[in-house]
Amino acid sequence: MILLKNKTVLLSISLLTLFGSCSDDDDTVVVAIENTVEVPANYSFSRNGESTVSFSGQTTRIQMAEEMITAFFEPTNTVESLNAMYAHEEGAANFSNNALNSSNKNIKSKVATSIDFFAANAAESAQIKQDFETFIAGQVNEVFPAWETLATPGVPGQIAEGSTPRYVNAKGLEYDQAFVKGLMGALMTDQMLNNYLSTAVLDAGQNIENNNSDTTEEGKPYTTMEHKWDEGYGYLFGNAPNAANPLETIGDDDNYLNKYLGRQEGDPDFAGASQRVFNAFALGRAAIVAKNYELRNTQVEIIRKEISEMIGIRAVYYLQIAKIGFTSGEIGAALHDLSEGYGFVYSLQFSRNPETNQPNFSTAEVNSYLATMLETSPNGLWDIPFETLDELSNTIAARFDFTVAEANN
Repeated sequence: MILLKNKTVLLSISLLTLFGSCSDDDDTVVVAIENTVEVPANYSFSRNGESTVSFSGQTTRIQMAEEMITAFFEPTNTVESLNAMYAHEEGAANFSNNALNSSNKNIKSKVATSIDFFAANAAESAQIKQDFETFIAGQVNEVFPAWETLATPGVPGQIAEGSTPRYVNAKGLEYDQAFVKGLMGALMTDQMLNNYLSTAVLDAGQNIENNNSDTTEEGKPYTTMEHKWDEGYGYLFGNAPNAANPLETIGDDDNYLNKYLGRQEGDPDFAGASQRVFNAFALGRAAIVAKNYELRNTQVEIIRKEISEMIGIRAVYYLQIAKIGFTSGEIGAALHDLSEGYGFVYSLQFSRNPETNQPNFSTAEVNSYLATMLETSPNGLWDIPFETLDELSNTIAARFDFTVAEANN
């Protein structure tokens, strides 16, 4: 019996194994072997007294992405300096954190590079990488020169959202929001759902054989399969102060997936999503230790559904909430909401339907939606029709298991 201890038993699976033992009168002996895997209370796993959990590369990239948010609000930055942060090279002084500067990791190399969605689509991957450089160039060439200008339809500059200045292009789009919310999909979601949790990665080469025999990577305490699973976990919980029990601070640990999974806890229609995702990650990791790959794969489906749905929920929420800003005359708030919505719509192409194993939305569909947002009216987001926002919202919600009304709470 394989038993991972926990206070509450949430899942128990009994496996019947047939041993071909027959007596002279052809009686068949069936032996029941119980294989019980429970959800661990914490994401904590060890071998020979040493932790086997490792996702430092994911933490590094999250922290690099965090610094890029600040960089979008420093008008002295150039296209070259921002691109250098995006495509950081080891030893370059691109960040305020010396540990990041000395790292050989960067953001760009992992954007739209999942094995399931982009390994056979290099052209699309390159275009998506370029999209983020386009957001950077727009901020520097269009917004920075108008930093002290009052933004109006057709004129880039700043506009107030309450006491907070927002900086938009001529069509009302905040490039920083497009970059950040888009990166949430192109980096964090794509790497998690479509790369590290892919069977093509988890089961590559001798991974199953090595995991079955507890053969670890050279000089490391973990098997390759364990490590790949942890790297997926790291893109959501890798910047938590207590990554073994990250729900203590869910929503506060970064401005990417962690923030918005935490936001769902404030909506009774979606509360509990963070616990479901954590449980699936923890149980899937325990299943790997127990060599129960069917159970592991079931947890992958849960994670894909929850994270993908979260992106859809936030896209619809921001498209809908913007209408309130326009109606009340709070144009800065409306443009900010639509800019966030733009980024979440961009990220839809990296979400995944666990039933079809395909993206919930194709890149072509997403590009069409983005064009609709910016080109339906002459001034883009400034005067986008409410009917357009409703049509987009209904189209998005129809691909998921939630309604526009639920997302709009």
